[in-house]
Amino acid sequence: MSRAPRLRPLALVTGASRGLGATLARFLAAEGHDLLLTARHAPALESVAAELAGFGTEVRTVVGDVTDPAHRRELARLVADRGTLDLLVNNASELGPSPRLPLDRLPLGELERVYRTNAVAPVALVQELLPYLERGRAEIVNISSDAAIGAYPGWGAYGASKAALDLLSRTFASELKERGVSVVAVDPGDLRTALHQAAYPGEDISDRPLPEATLPFWAWLLHQPRAAVSGLRYRAQDERWEVEV
Repeated sequence: MSRAPRLRPLALVTGASRGLGATLARFLAAEGHDLLLTARHAPALESVAAELAGFGTEVRTVVGDVTDPAHRRELARLVADRGTLDLLVNNASELGPSPRLPLDRLPLGELERVYRTNAVAPVALVQELLPYLERGRAEIVNISSDAAIGAYPGWGAYGASKAALDLLSRTFASELKERGVSVVAVDPGDLRTALHQAAYPGEDISDRPLPEATLPFWAWLLHQPRAAVSGLRYRAQDERWEVEV
């Protein structure tokens, strides 16, 4: 009797149309993952998907905003078609106004918008996808920032939302341990991305490394025993990746 072919692991990456998200999508495709990619920018997202066609993996794309409950339900529906999810990368991020504003002049609606994307949406996605994450004994990777601990002027909303995400990550790691789901937070460091350029409008950021600079870290992290890394925070460009918290 012939056996059914073994499905490749499935990874869901948010904010996958450019920058670190697109780099991770390429890396995961090369590692043999099937991919579910989402972002707000349709042409760029489809361009990434077309680029990945040569890897022989299944790539599905869904254009939308992770703050939209209907969009999250659509992602969950597509994951349900597979029945399990092996990796969730909460990479989609919102900077806030550009140029950046100090907290005393930041409209509260902007603060709420940043939190909805950077802190609320990752929690909502985990809630929506938890049955499939449990089935896959999955790893959740939440993309943080050095702004979470830096208290940099002009970075208050973004940094505070990422600090919240760090604590949410550690809490999820504790709460989901017995259910076989691991959770890590990763600060990728300064990168030459559209978000970083928006933080410094009109400035030359060509001295920042490209997202590919983080690939040695990802190659290490995603081959570690998941229970051993769960609850930890990492800096992907440091000589010592693990951060004391």
